Amino acid sequence: MTTPTLLESAALLRPELAALRRELHREPEIGLDLPLTQARVVAALDGLGLEVALGEKLSSVVAVLRGGRPGPAVLLRGDMDALPVQETSGLPFASGIDGAMHACGHDLHVAGLVGAAKLLAERREELAGSVVFMFQPGEEGRGGAKIMLDEGLLDAAGAQVVAAYGLHVVAGLLPGGVVSGRPGAAMAAADTLYVTMRGRGGHGSAPHAALDPIPALCEAVTALQTMVTRRFDAFDPVVLTVGHLHGGTINNVIPDDACFEATVRTFSPEARARAEEETLRVVHGVAAAHGLEVDARYERLYPVTVNDATEAEFAARTVRELLGEDRFRPMEQPLTGAEDFSYVCEQVPSAYFFLGACPPDRDHTTAAYNHSPEAFFDDSVLADGAALLARLAIARLEREATA
Repeated sequence: MTTPTLLESAALLRPELAALRRELHREPEIGLDLPLTQARVVAALDGLGLEVALGEKLSSVVAVLRGGRPGPAVLLRGDMDALPVQETSGLPFASGIDGAMHACGHDLHVAGLVGAAKLLAERREELAGSVVFMFQPGEEGRGGAKIMLDEGLLDAAGAQVVAAYGLHVVAGLLPGGVVSGRPGAAMAAADTLYVTMRGRGGHGSAPHAALDPIPALCEAVTALQTMVTRRFDAFDPVVLTVGHLHGGTINNVIPDDACFEATVRTFSPEARARAEEETLRVVHGVAAAHGLEVDARYERLYPVTVNDATEAEFAARTVRELLGEDRFRPMEQPLTGAEDFSYVCEQVPSAYFFLGACPPDRDHTTAAYNHSPEAFFDDSVLADGAALLARLAIARLEREATA
């Protein structure tokens, strides 16, 4: 009897994985506490012979598969949390939770990682080592990966994993089923700048008798844009966007203070450090020029997601060998979004790639993208995504065994 290939086994799992994905999509959970999602993951892994541990400070699931032969461990990751978005996709399995939606495809990540666990459990005797499955809450701005690292994620198999891999679906940008990635920076660092200008309120008809913070605030916003173009290398770019600005209550009253918040995206540790220094220098300088006080704080969020060159090349080669040459597309530039898998990348050689999940009847160049209330992810890509994750684990352990 012929043993089915990895892709054939994955195809048999497709209905089961799609059903799990749709259950998760109907009941999305936000943040670090995802009890329903955690319970579904634990149930889906039941019977696979894995060592399962639950998080202490968050509802994570860490599962370890011991291979039939001794060797090191590799890590596969899937994030689980949804977004505070009101879904308008019109899908028959659309979110039933008001104000919550799996608008970034994490429901597919969970189902795909469950699929990889099932495929690897079937091939346990082939594995020269262990596989750690990382089911993570709180990717969307909560830093769940960092908490899992602090709780011992990388040593879950008994020794630190030698490599880590993640696969993120995209509703646009790529045709369905196409995988893309690059060595080096794959996604940006994301930080936030908080600024409050403090002056002295007064009547709008007599600004000379007050100390108006609003013109200074506006000047700081435009000065920051000039700073980006004049203080940073165009080939190591910085993206700075002021997304929130507030000052005053009525048109004829000068307020005591005014504030704004900006997101800052960078693509190297050097640019990130300098962005912190330069943004604070600019806003303090503008405030001083207007005779105002200023409260300014630069909050570091997620680091740059940096793919190890060797692991990125290995992952690209694995895609081509498993799925075909036409299924891999080199990524010319990093994405300006951010990802807390970056914390894993800082500690072990890693590769983070993207899988197109745009339905075949839609144009990937115009389809609603991740985080949109209309985002539509085609779950027919689940089988190939699961097979790819499983193949990465198998091949990486083989590589280590023959090194």
